[in-house]
Amino acid sequence: MKKFACIFGASGEIGQAIALDLSEQGWSLYLHFFENKQVIDQLATQFRTDFPQQEFHVIRADLGNLKTIEEIVAQLFEVQAIVFASGQALYQVLEDTTPAEMEMVWRTHVQSPMSIIGQLAPKLRRYSHSYIVFIGSIWGETGAAGESVYSAVKGAQHAFVKAYAKESGPSGVRINVVAPGLIDTKMNASLDEEDRQMLISEIPLLQFGKPQDVANMVSFLMSGKADYITGQVLRVNGGWYI
Repeated sequence: MKKFACIFGASGEIGQAIALDLSEQGWSLYLHFFENKQVIDQLATQFRTDFPQQEFHVIRADLGNLKTIEEIVAQLFEVQAIVFASGQALYQVLEDTTPAEMEMVWRTHVQSPMSIIGQLAPKLRRYSHSYIVFIGSIWGETGAAGESVYSAVKGAQHAFVKAYAKESGPSGVRINVVAPGLIDTKMNASLDEEDRQMLISEIPLLQFGKPQDVANMVSFLMSGKADYITGQVLRVNGGWYI
């Protein structure tokens, strides 16, 4: 019997690494994206070639638009696991942030994921073991100047996971947050060498993380070897925040 997982944000660097790991674990995947169609098409084609016994479906949707939620849910016929790796960074001080920008970040990171989970809960309950993983952030725990809104929504993700773990645990749902620190992705490519070295000097392991480091934790949580873990914020940050 095939097992299906939906990865929101599968076209991002972290999402791609997660998708590859889960494919190798035997998961059939719904691959969500919004803007990077070329990347997601290449990913789906690769997986269909490498894993012919599994299924790979592509879903395009803007999580910032609540009208798309029912359309997304209608495409997910079977789902045993959900990974929220999509997101929208917002680098600006609070006084320069408009209400519309705040609402967009809130919908993308918190409201839409909660709505999706609420509507898919009956499908998750069909299984004795089902999984939800959020890719949170170090800033959801400690906050970042210049990223107050982003820090707030990541903190909300963390709080939701802790609460929903208590609500959904009796139904067999395991829900956790993987909270990365500095990960070497295109999002951080704008840092010059001086800034990179300054940040590296603050991290005990003296290096940025890689998308694979985050994917490894997600894979572990969904491997069957972590089934007594739920409601946790699991830090993947090289010791930057302890």
